[in-house]
Amino acid sequence: MARLIISLIELFISTTVHVIFGFYIFSTAVASDLSQAATGCFRPNIFNLTARQEEEKKGKVVVLDGSPELPPPIVLVHGIFGFGKGRLGGLSYFAGAEKKDDRVLVPDLGSLTSIHDRARELFYYLKGGQVDYGEEHSKSCGHSRYGKIYHTGHFPSWNEHHPVHFVGHSAGVQVVRLLQQMLSDKEFVGYDTSDDWVLSLTSLSGAMNGTTRTYYDGMTPEDGRTVKSVSLLQLCRLGVILYDWIDISWLKNYYNFGFDHFEMSWRKTGLLGLVDLLLGYSGPFATHDWILPDLTLQGSIKMNATLKTFPSTFYFSYATKRTRKVFGMTVPSSVLGIHPMLFIRVLQMSQWRHPASAPLPYKGYRDEDWEDNDGALNTISMTHPRIPVEHPSHFVQDDSECQPLQPGIWYYKIMEADHIFFIVNRERAGVQFDLLYDGIFQRCRKHAFRQSHQPFVPNQIDQ
Repeated sequence: MARLIISLIELFISTTVHVIFGFYIFSTAVASDLSQAATGCFRPNIFNLTARQEEEKKGKVVVLDGSPELPPPIVLVHGIFGFGKGRLGGLSYFAGAEKKDDRVLVPDLGSLTSIHDRARELFYYLKGGQVDYGEEHSKSCGHSRYGKIYHTGHFPSWNEHHPVHFVGHSAGVQVVRLLQQMLSDKEFVGYDTSDDWVLSLTSLSGAMNGTTRTYYDGMTPEDGRTVKSVSLLQLCRLGVILYDWIDISWLKNYYNFGFDHFEMSWRKTGLLGLVDLLLGYSGPFATHDWILPDLTLQGSIKMNATLKTFPSTFYFSYATKRTRKVFGMTVPSSVLGIHPMLFIRVLQMSQWRHPASAPLPYKGYRDEDWEDNDGALNTISMTHPRIPVEHPSHFVQDDSECQPLQPGIWYYKIMEADHIFFIVNRERAGVQFDLLYDGIFQRCRKHAFRQSHQPFVPNQIDQ
């Protein structure tokens, strides 16, 4: 009984903190949009906006040219509960980092959809066409095979001669890794793809080996697929189902969880369909085709078993942590330096013990390896792909150690930061924000290039 009461108190606190933070993000976006609308009504355009900015304001698609003299695009891929350009009004998931270079794209992918579905969406976002989730996958997961139509791709020239740089945050890293594997395996019908379409991948707090947080949030450690009856994720599941079933178009245009291909709207399912969804008889949560099962240790191991590190692609990873050792115990390294939404999870994850009743997720597993964390992911998970097979890696203490960069190796740093330190709110990171993203963009432009191409040096970074 005491354990149940403690669990309910923890659930109440976690839910309250997450709801408040979600409301803060949503209200900030709305307030910003209202402010811009009011300014536009009462003040003339004195900033001489460029044609590209005018097109964006009118909702037209930004298409990047694939001319050889132009540098490869940099594509920023958001993580779980994230959003791309065009969602949540003028709010930026990457806190405006996309403004540091002229050729940056920020796709809007499903915020809770599976890694597989998001990888397919990312391909068609760049190349154009109707999203094809794959016949076999769609049948097994109970959703439509086809999704959103991109009448014009954002980089239709994308191929091995016109590759792109990817920068992924959190789960966005696994999306890119799976996409590159799909390109290598030529899984996109009608396209002759290869892994060389990806020039580099930079991981920012990347979820490459899963996270023990999923179990605190409600995934069962026994199988890594089902959701506990009383948990934060159970409340999330119910909320998402109701949000998609009610299907208020203007609200979903503002923010969308990405499950449109499951057709959960009341127009399609009716009241009985809602009952089936809530009881877990249908929908993404019934077929486990959503992102949380992919982020458990079991789900990540299963996915990693099929993913390679490719010899002609450059890889760099920034792992984050907000823990330290005190008298042999792992504890949060700060109180004020950790976002309130993450502090409880930093503490819990630092004390994680795998249940004795559940089989160990992999051979050689040790609880102490998974104690350091940033409130969302374990630090061991963010350095490089390491389970079930460890990929080539090099720990970087000074950037001079990795000049020149060698492809096919995961260079990684460990930084003192929580999981959302470098996104959404630029002011939290301060000067570290600019140091991080300037470093990433400089690496993409100056150091990550194949021998047949010369490095590109954008003016913005050199100034």
